[in-house]
Amino acid sequence: MYRIMGIDYGSVRIGISISDPLRIISRPFETIQNTNENTVFARLTQIIEEQNVQIVVLGLPVNLHGEDTKKTLEVREFAKNFEEKIGIKINWQDERFSSVEANNELKRMRINPIEGRKIIDQLAASIILRNYMDRVK
Repeated sequence: MYRIMGIDYGSVRIGISISDPLRIISRPFETIQNTNENTVFARLTQIIEEQNVQIVVLGLPVNLHGEDTKKTLEVREFAKNFEEKIGIKINWQDERFSSVEANNELKRMRINPIEGRKIIDQLAASIILRNYMDRVK
């Protein structure tokens, strides 16, 4: 059985989430520091192989009207490089409000903001993945 990977791309950190083998549950997995493209793609490739990932979902940051922003163009460039270097087609998921939802989840879990910074990107990736899985059911 294969898994689905969710990605919340950021210019500083990249949040990763992984589904369970039945593709029902999304869980936070890892945060990758976005310091070097080769290192990032090497780690993503390793996760994909180790976790038997066959579908990758990337959060698409658009504005409230659904229009592209400067950040959208940066994420699209990352996706293009990802597909070229790793060879897996990207599936898009609107990520509007995923960061707000992730912050609300941290508050609900009573995790302080300093500790929350360590997992916020993974949590946002998990929300993106969950929304994708709900949408394609």
